[in-house]
Amino acid sequence: MKKIKNHIDELFKDFPRNHETEMIKQEIIQNLEEKVFYLMDQGKEEEDAINKAIVEFGDIGDLKQELGVKEPEKKNMSRLNLEFSLWGSGLIIAFFIFINIYYTPHIIWAIYPIFAILWWPLAMYFVWSRKKWM
Repeated sequence: MKKIKNHIDELFKDFPRNHETEMIKQEIIQNLEEKVFYLMDQGKEEEDAINKAIVEFGDIGDLKQELGVKEPEKKNMSRLNLEFSLWGSGLIIAFFIFINIYYTPHIIWAIYPIFAILWWPLAMYFVWSRKKWM
């Protein structure tokens, strides 16, 4: 039944360590073990019974809400993505201009990849502006 204990420990990793949480964990483990023994009495193999008990247990979203565990906030990376795209596209554009001037100064071909590269910061600006107004 180590698989059940490991599964419950993984589910409870974000919970605060206190007596109430440990009591709830032990109760859930005990209930799941009873379910496994019941399923084994019904003719299931041990591994199948363990997997079925874990699947039927589901997630612990309601329990997290009841115990006051807050979900970690997601960082807004849209500004960083915009800055990275501006610097990255600037360096790539400079590279294309250098290659164009150094190897074929009489033919201006770098404008075509530059237009393609400019879509990257434009897309990141759109994402940043949407996140900013939300």
